[in-house]
Amino acid sequence: MASTDSEGKLALTNHGDARNAGFAHEPSLPAIPGDALIIVPMRNLVLFPGMIVPVNIGRPESIVAAQRAVQADLPVGMLLQRTAEVETPTADDLYTVGTVAGILRYVTLPDDTHVVVCQGQQRFRIRNWLAGYPFPVAGIERIDEPDDSDNEIEARFIRLRERALEVLELMPQTPSELVHVVKTIASPGGLADLVAGVIDIKPAERQSVLETIDLVERQDRVLDYLFKRLEVLRLSREIDARTQAKMSEQQREYLLREQLKSIQRELGEGEAGNAAEIEALRKEIEAAQMPEEVAAQAKKELKRFAHMSEASAEYSMLRTYLDWLTELPWKPPEPDSIDIDEARRILDADHFGLDKVKQRIVEFLAVRKLNPDGHGPILCFVGPPGVGKTSLGQSIARALGRPFVRASLGGVHDEAEIRGHRRTYIGALPGIVIQAIRRAGSRGALMMLDEIDKLGSGIHGDPSSALLEVLDPEQNNSFRDNYLGLPFDLSRMIFITTANLLDTVPGPLRDRMEIIHLPGYTQEEKLQIAQRYLIKRQFEQNGLKDGQVDISVAALSAIIRDYTREAGVRSLERQIGAVCRRGAVRIARGEVEHISVDAGDLAGILGPGKFDNEVALRTGMPGVATGLAWTPVGGDILFIEASRMIGSGKLILTGQLGDVMKESVEAALTLVKTHAEQFGIEAATFAKTDIHVHVPAGAIPKDGPSAGVAMFIALASLFAGRTVRGDTAMTGEISLRGLVLPVGGIKDKVLAAMRAGLRRVLLPARNRRDLEEIPPEAREKLELIFIDDVDDAVAQTMPRSAAAGAEAGAAERTGPPADDATGKE
Repeated sequence: MASTDSEGKLALTNHGDARNAGFAHEPSLPAIPGDALIIVPMRNLVLFPGMIVPVNIGRPESIVAAQRAVQADLPVGMLLQRTAEVETPTADDLYTVGTVAGILRYVTLPDDTHVVVCQGQQRFRIRNWLAGYPFPVAGIERIDEPDDSDNEIEARFIRLRERALEVLELMPQTPSELVHVVKTIASPGGLADLVAGVIDIKPAERQSVLETIDLVERQDRVLDYLFKRLEVLRLSREIDARTQAKMSEQQREYLLREQLKSIQRELGEGEAGNAAEIEALRKEIEAAQMPEEVAAQAKKELKRFAHMSEASAEYSMLRTYLDWLTELPWKPPEPDSIDIDEARRILDADHFGLDKVKQRIVEFLAVRKLNPDGHGPILCFVGPPGVGKTSLGQSIARALGRPFVRASLGGVHDEAEIRGHRRTYIGALPGIVIQAIRRAGSRGALMMLDEIDKLGSGIHGDPSSALLEVLDPEQNNSFRDNYLGLPFDLSRMIFITTANLLDTVPGPLRDRMEIIHLPGYTQEEKLQIAQRYLIKRQFEQNGLKDGQVDISVAALSAIIRDYTREAGVRSLERQIGAVCRRGAVRIARGEVEHISVDAGDLAGILGPGKFDNEVALRTGMPGVATGLAWTPVGGDILFIEASRMIGSGKLILTGQLGDVMKESVEAALTLVKTHAEQFGIEAATFAKTDIHVHVPAGAIPKDGPSAGVAMFIALASLFAGRTVRGDTAMTGEISLRGLVLPVGGIKDKVLAAMRAGLRRVLLPARNRRDLEEIPPEAREKLELIFIDDVDDAVAQTMPRSAAAGAEAGAAERTGPPADDATGKE
């Protein structure tokens, strides 16, 4: 390692790099006394008298020292550090005995590396350290080489030469010049130093030889190191001889492993290490409290592992399998400590509104408290994105005092993702259920299976079918993961699933879950959520403190009304975050210490409003009606536009309508024809007129029967020439007899109408049972009108006189009055 050794420094004043400072030329430096030496600390190199070695120097003080020594034609003192990692060695970090070395040559390589070729001359001992130099300088005492010669020294000299030649013969690629020097050297001390410098021993062992002045003791020490090295080299030759017979082109990797094992066996390390590993695994199996069947299998696999070679292809696979068995939580979980009042407090603190959902969760926890060993239902939270499904699961876990772990099922299309791969496959792992339990560290954790409606299926099986066993309380007490191949009890786990819609969830899987619907929030609920949770969370994320940014209630209401139109609150939180970031920029620049944001400031921060009164823009003329639709992200308003032209009675449908919605248009047209006399329409008109029905947002597919009433009103308005009330939306399926049939998603649709600024909603009379689900705020702001047939719909939507129609159109264009929340006439 001589050519790669680098030097330390003695905590002297750092004057910079010698290549730039040029200390060697400073006349102010005091001269080096005759009984002193420039000291160069060495990390791993011990230089013996008589040896010539190249040394890399890299630290500034060492470069300055070497340059000074070359220019002044002075020797240097090579001194070994006690610890090679020390970057700035002090006197205590260096040995006191070193070697005086003359610098034969100083070379600076093209890569700016400094190399000095040194020749050891004589041992020395440090007496004291001298100050005032930009490099280490010490007063020394030179140590003369003993010239004793007697029979004892001569005998050891002969023995040392013989052993050295044996070692050189066994060493690979030994230079012939070195063998010649060993054969011809006449100095006993010189031979001991030479051998200590060339054999493979530690720097500290070389330093001990350097510090040994007595020849007999020095020769004995070197002989001891030679015997050890000779034994290792002989064993290496024997290992090579034994393994060479097994050598083949296909066994190269095996040969290397066998050599390593043989070396460890000879040193007594391999078997002891393997035995310790086996014993550690045995203790882990005993401590895991496994069931009897699992423990028997684990011990059987451990016995196989103990007799298996590390070179075996199964070695790492079996070790990983044993790790999984020992790290899974097999022991029963602690009993739940459920405080119903505290659980309700946690739910109220974490979520605003959702009273029915919270009540069902409290009932779930109460039953769990009274019957801890019972098989509770699998709850499935269904609702639009951003309404708090995942956070409800976290709140339940907090209320139960159980670990919470989440597994996302979105995009999973391989059954093995649920059940795991068989461990014979390369890279096999258990399924996400067992992996989640391992992460949770408890067999009684609360596990949320997120986005269960987005499971896929493919050539690798149907993962939803694999979930049937996981979510069945009667079967999951012996769930078998393919990787483990052993039963694992999931009956103490609490599973909660989430979904945006249930249409894609297979029937058998849906049958195992209790569905809890989480509808969208009203504007008032969003305002409360923003004030209680979202602003605080955005303050933390953007590094703001309380009081630095003040967002008024009017600003929050404007954000909800003009910049977001969603069932949940994710987009609302993003917009609040944008307001906070704008304030954070000004505060970070030091422009202001406090910012108040009102509704009038939003245009400069968020830009112009993203939503306006679409109802006012789209209605106000015959042939246009406002319907209500349900989507996976909440309710929405749907405009139905109808137009007529001279033709042959053809019906044209546009707007990406599905088959069911197309049939609704045809049924509506048939109803209009049967009511032609009521609207004052001549029967021959239909045969001479082409009808075009369009539903805007044509890039979005639309389907379902609930727009039937709106389709009928739009067509009736078109042919009767009467304008539909612009403040009214409607939903309901129609029959050919003119009956209005019930539909789903009433709450979401009513909330969508309220968000759009409408004042009246027509609902099927048979949906009156859904009235309780509608929030009180929506019932107060909207006039909910229940209709039995299309005649009721006509009476409620189309004024009978032109004056009334003009008045209705004017009211819509100016918007509902602020003091008339219900819009009742």
